[in-house]
Amino acid sequence: MFERVRALFEDGKEGELSGGRDELQIAVAALLIETAQVVETLGDGERRLIDRLLERRFGVSAEEARVLERVAEGRAERSIQLYGFVRTINDRLARERRIEIVEMLWEVAYADGVLDPLEDSLLRRISALIDVSDHERGASRLRVLERLGLVEEE
Repeated sequence: MFERVRALFEDGKEGELSGGRDELQIAVAALLIETAQVVETLGDGERRLIDRLLERRFGVSAEEARVLERVAEGRAERSIQLYGFVRTINDRLARERRIEIVEMLWEVAYADGVLDPLEDSLLRRISALIDVSDHERGASRLRVLERLGLVEEE
């Protein structure tokens, strides 16, 4: 899988990438990138966090995660909506796995230790689109806050 992703990326043909797992990984990475740059441009810290999240979630190497991140960033830049990414996630992941994706998004949103209203709004929208309830979204947020050692905002 990795060689195919890298070859397509290096050839500038990442748009031709298809297949179940590849597309799912790219869809998740694209949503992570969208979350990271909703407030400001994607910085090195957010890139490293996204790469670590991709490594952990998909069991890929650091190099594979960087390639996935770059391919997803290109896709996200060319996309005017989240629908394609969301549809891939809905088609391929069970509800429990979609909740895990929301937790990953919260980790990116809280990368700087603060939740911006635009990040909160995007997470609310993505969660609804991937059929994660408000209750599940809120519970996943609390788990992430606890994991990161952050105090819940009042």
